[in-house]
Amino acid sequence: MKRAVKRMGITAIALGAAVFGSALFGQQAPGSAPLTPVAGSVREDLEKSVQQLKELRESIEAEKVPLAKELSALESKLRDLRQAQESASRSNDGMILEVAQLKEAVRLRGEEATYVSNLLDEYARNFEGTLHVSELPRYTSTLDAAKLAPLNKDLSEGQRFSLQVDVLKSSLGRLEDLLGGARYPGQAVDPNGQVAQGTFAMIGPVVLFAAKEGNPAGLAIAQAGSTTPAVRPMEKETHSDVAKVVREGHGPLPLDPSLGGALRELISRGSLLGYFKKGGPIMYPLLFASLLASTVILERLFFLAGVRRSRDPKAVQSILSNIEAGNVDGAIRAGQGTKDFVGRTLVYALAHREKSLSNALMRASAQELVRFERGISILDTVITMSPLLGLLGTVTGMMGSFGMLGGAELSAPAQITGGIAEALIATAFGLGIAITSLVPLNYLHSKSEDARHEMEDAATHLELLMKPIMELEARQANPSFTSRFPEGVMANAAMVFPPGNSLKDYA
Repeated sequence: MKRAVKRMGITAIALGAAVFGSALFGQQAPGSAPLTPVAGSVREDLEKSVQQLKELRESIEAEKVPLAKELSALESKLRDLRQAQESASRSNDGMILEVAQLKEAVRLRGEEATYVSNLLDEYARNFEGTLHVSELPRYTSTLDAAKLAPLNKDLSEGQRFSLQVDVLKSSLGRLEDLLGGARYPGQAVDPNGQVAQGTFAMIGPVVLFAAKEGNPAGLAIAQAGSTTPAVRPMEKETHSDVAKVVREGHGPLPLDPSLGGALRELISRGSLLGYFKKGGPIMYPLLFASLLASTVILERLFFLAGVRRSRDPKAVQSILSNIEAGNVDGAIRAGQGTKDFVGRTLVYALAHREKSLSNALMRASAQELVRFERGISILDTVITMSPLLGLLGTVTGMMGSFGMLGGAELSAPAQITGGIAEALIATAFGLGIAITSLVPLNYLHSKSEDARHEMEDAATHLELLMKPIMELEARQANPSFTSRFPEGVMANAAMVFPPGNSLKDYA
């Protein structure tokens, strides 16, 4: 293509020169000879140049299309290569991240494996401490292999775990064997110092031994400085029973293998007394609070039953009827001796109306309400205090448990769980007392409010009926009183005055 461009340039120069010559020599000077041959030669060159230029253009057009296609293909290939490079870069970054994650996971798994290995090693040592001396020959090989596995560098990680897991499997198998008791062969030292072959029977925490010949037979106990248990014979009366249990696996036991624990568990299981003993010293204040709440609730229930029996609606209606008729003395007589608290309130107010009927009604109502609200404050205090006492028991129990975790008593898990149980029992009792006392408290409050509303309603009714009567009494006591009463009011108060006198005469 470069050659074509060069040829095109040369042709253009020649063509320009020809055109310039034609223009220069197209006009001949006067008196000169004609230049026809030169002009013809220039024209031929011009035509050739034009033809060459045309061919050159066609050649350029013919070469331009393949080059454009080739350029487009190369650009497309470049784009594909760039996309492939970006994809490979992303894939490489993802693989780097994945490798880092795998390394972290391998590190974590290694730490977990080390932690589990330490746990299994500690479990093996603790398991050895729980074995009876008569059981040691059965598990010695497994325990020794598990304890030496972490120190043996020739073993792979899987082999070490396998040896340590064997201890766990052996302990689980031992638990299954001990359900209901277990028998296994072994040897023990009799009281004469002779080693006898026989059979052991483990029943709970007690291990019995019986020789093959039947003697000796008794308890198998550990002896200092020896891995062989010793036999402590029992009374002659129980010798045959022990031998039968060991040989046959069933029969009467001459002793309690639970060392009294079964009886204690039977007594305390599910009993309120057992839970009380496990709750700790905070249970005594809770017991006092429960007794106090029970006493108040029973006394209030008896009081409400007595109030219900002493209700006398007829006496209250008679008092109001006499007041409506204007007979105050008759109303007082009708209410005297009544045990109805509303009737007593009205009678007291009528008997002390000289200074202020409203104040007398308020005092009488307050006296009756005191009877209804007696003991409610004590019950409210018990409801508030019981959960706090339970929380105090929780705190003291947890303090004891965590104190054992930090001391030398860590080997006594029963004491630790006992402290937690103490905390939970105290909390449960405190909440139980508060919950069971809350319903009676609300019931007593509702009854007190009912009595208050009933007395307020009766007092309002009495004040409305007594208003005209008290005004008439005030007029009698003070003749200068000049107020006038409506006819209906005068008629209602007619019975206050002596017969034969008209209320209008007093008005």
